[in-house]
Amino acid sequence: MSSSPEPSRPAAAPAAVPLAVVPTRLDEPALYINRELSWLEFNARVLAESNEPNVPLYERLKFSAIFTGNLDEFFMVRVAGLKAQLYGEFDEVPSDGLTQEQQLAAISARVHELVAEQYRIWNTTLRKELRAAGVALLGPDELGPREQAGLDEHFWKDIFPVLTPIAIDPVHPFPHVRNKSINVGVIFEKRLHTSEPTFGLVQVPTMLPRLIRVQHEGERRAFVSLEDLIFRHAKALFPQMKVAGKYAFRVTRNFDIELDQEEGEDLLIALQAELRRRERGHAVRLEVMGDAPEESIQWLCRELDVNPAQDVYVVPGPLFLGDMTVLTANDERRDLRDEPFTPQYVPPLRDADDFFETLKTRDVLLHHPYESFEAVIDFLSQAAEDPRVLAIKQTLYRTGGESPMVRALQRAAELGKQVTALVELKARFDEESNIQWARALERSGVNVMYGLLGFKTHAKVLLVVRKERTGLRRYVHLATGNYNQQTARLYEDLSLFTAREDMGEDATSFFNMLTGYSAPSRWNRMIVAPLGLHEAVLGLIARETEHALNGRPAGIVAKMNSLVDSDVIAALYAASQAGVEVELLVRGICCLRPGVPGVSERIKVYAVVDRFLEHARIFHFKNGGQDEVFCSSADWMPRNFRRRVEVMFPIVDEALRARVIHEILGTMRVDQQKSWTLSSNGSYARREPGPVRSQQRFIDLARERAKESEALLGLTKATLVTPATRALDKLRRRDTKKRKKKRREE
Repeated sequence: MSSSPEPSRPAAAPAAVPLAVVPTRLDEPALYINRELSWLEFNARVLAESNEPNVPLYERLKFSAIFTGNLDEFFMVRVAGLKAQLYGEFDEVPSDGLTQEQQLAAISARVHELVAEQYRIWNTTLRKELRAAGVALLGPDELGPREQAGLDEHFWKDIFPVLTPIAIDPVHPFPHVRNKSINVGVIFEKRLHTSEPTFGLVQVPTMLPRLIRVQHEGERRAFVSLEDLIFRHAKALFPQMKVAGKYAFRVTRNFDIELDQEEGEDLLIALQAELRRRERGHAVRLEVMGDAPEESIQWLCRELDVNPAQDVYVVPGPLFLGDMTVLTANDERRDLRDEPFTPQYVPPLRDADDFFETLKTRDVLLHHPYESFEAVIDFLSQAAEDPRVLAIKQTLYRTGGESPMVRALQRAAELGKQVTALVELKARFDEESNIQWARALERSGVNVMYGLLGFKTHAKVLLVVRKERTGLRRYVHLATGNYNQQTARLYEDLSLFTAREDMGEDATSFFNMLTGYSAPSRWNRMIVAPLGLHEAVLGLIARETEHALNGRPAGIVAKMNSLVDSDVIAALYAASQAGVEVELLVRGICCLRPGVPGVSERIKVYAVVDRFLEHARIFHFKNGGQDEVFCSSADWMPRNFRRRVEVMFPIVDEALRARVIHEILGTMRVDQQKSWTLSSNGSYARREPGPVRSQQRFIDLARERAKESEALLGLTKATLVTPATRALDKLRRRDTKKRKKKRREE
């Protein structure tokens, strides 16, 4: 094994406006960090994990891939949006005061630094350590004669028929290059007094595997990239031309959706048409691999209409390192990965024969992914099969393909229940998948709705209405994360089950608002955007400020993904000035500057980056000694307050509230292994090392609870029967009956 990588270094800070004097106004631009630059610092923290010696090798490769994928989305949406504003003569300036031109210049400078650091890590650390572990990315020339012959045979048989070599000339203009596709550019030798083309292009087929498995002596796993194989056969692809050079390039395009819902009679049809148009969005970034001649790059920039000074990234290695995770896919080397962890099915739901009987007596809080999301799936599956359940209503944002949640809703509708699904089609980059299963739900008889006109439905709410001896009873599930079993194993979130009547009334009102535009005159417990969530958050912060001014206990601990809203930031500044101690756990964007003398001295900002994505939104207000805790689907951002349908809900049960305050928030606040601190100049630095790693502590707690319950009940893994097992057995019996009936009919 090669030597350990260098410890990660603090990320470079975004340019900060010096504060010569204490600001007299809380809306001064110097008090705000630019949103885009703050996001880049989040991605820098992700990249730092790829260079962290204590992170297993394959996990470091994963973080490098996440960094790359994050950058793609950032350019397709955020950079593309800034460019669209610039071209459209958009005059609005963000709270930090930077114009669109200034933001694009600062973004380019920082991304160039980060990309250079990523390839430094790849070339000096990751690739070398992978090779030492027997995993290699090779060039065709590194193979022996027999392996090269086999690779060439594969090229002519399985790859060449798919390729379309294009020589660029007046008859064959520069083609449309697909978003995120890798292309091979071929430079032809120019002959005098001829009109022959000087450039050729081969688009690397996206439907073929980019990395080709090969045999190589001394390597457990060896691969050759598809573009390298095309390089090898460039002369054969253009037999009439003399090849003078070749390189690979990749284009990123504006890939955001612009959809006028009021003009589209059917949102589903309008969205499908927009998805087809979106592929041809304007280019916003050009990545080039290797020693491409400057003249050729400039020509590409003109053809693609990109800024050569800002939008070109020449990299010393393979394009899109996100694909490099294929090198280690399905490799069972446990010593090179994180310790295996299976989410625990914890009591009381695990030990319940009937979810409904359990929820009548108590609220249940789950901390994902440490506590299994299977409980949520089982709850919905039981509701679908229960003959006393009359209606099920659920919001679906990013549910994923082959979802058991979707199948349970289909089953409920087939059994005659009133089933309504609020499907958010415009969940970015999941639109096509959402369209497919929305159609499947409709075919099963589910009443599929698409939310409020002009707003994304981002709230996570599930309502089950059941007929019982005492009348109708409502059971509610509320969550900070999506109803997606795949991401529920990777994202940290909270979800709450409750049968409280006031929460049930609010859930009914919530769905009636979405389907019938009938918002209630008042809500019992829930706080809903865009109908007052922003005002409620400002009011809660103002209440803490008032408590502090009057000498009562005051304090705020807020965990979220992003903090952007300038009104909320100004309110937090005012709270700090009044003496409120504020601790913010902000995983991603944070536009607030902590530690500014006279303004935010009592505000601390931490960011945890670890094996699971921190995703829960949790807010604790001391409230003069009467603690209140809320969870939400919403970050503190303008879009969540004003352009999305969101829900913030309280943790009413005293024991659960204490668990959130002390166990979850308390542990994260003292994380000293995977936590970073934000300084007033916008830079992040790792906290002083210590014994607490919050995510590992939560894993240990979940395991301890599961073991204690098994011991208490005298259960073993062999005898433990969970609701999931019972539900699966029931489905198998039903499917067996269907097959027998079909055979009899045949």
